[in-house]
Amino acid sequence: MKQEPYATQAGAPADHVARIQAEWARERPDLDVSPQGVIGRLHRLGLLLTDRLCLVYRRYGLSEGEFDVLAALRRAGAPYERAPGELAVHTMVTTGAMTKRIDRLERDGLVARRRAATDGRGRVVALTPAGRELIDRAFAEHMENERSLLEGLTAQQAAELEVLLTVWLARVEPPPAS
Repeated sequence: MKQEPYATQAGAPADHVARIQAEWARERPDLDVSPQGVIGRLHRLGLLLTDRLCLVYRRYGLSEGEFDVLAALRRAGAPYERAPGELAVHTMVTTGAMTKRIDRLERDGLVARRRAATDGRGRVVALTPAGRELIDRAFAEHMENERSLLEGLTAQQAAELEVLLTVWLARVEPPPAS
């Protein structure tokens, strides 16, 4: 399924990925480089989106990972707490990386560690009032930012893209551990 002449749309100028595809097609005409049309654009888009998303996090003095921790605690519902291992699962990082994030958030007064109410040996991480206030403001701006990033798509295009990405992710991502 060769895409020639490797342009983004009929009549549109070739983007960075299309130029790379054209070079590979010239240098390796024996290979079908059409997968780069999807994968290359998703990769570039992912990097650009991450940059734009992180702008909001930085306005609140947070890294992407710290935002994720606060958001995972907020999503837990009252009393806005989770065990460190549970936080690691909900943010898809190692427990070592989680410890560093929690340390910084605790130092900044956004979370507190304490003993679990149900297990005296266990520990939980909980949002402080300052942490809850910060994540509520940051998340509201984050949603405005995500909405603005989708402005180039119609509502129907966004819905179709969501379905396609959901199907694809389900095929690529390992199933959650039970």
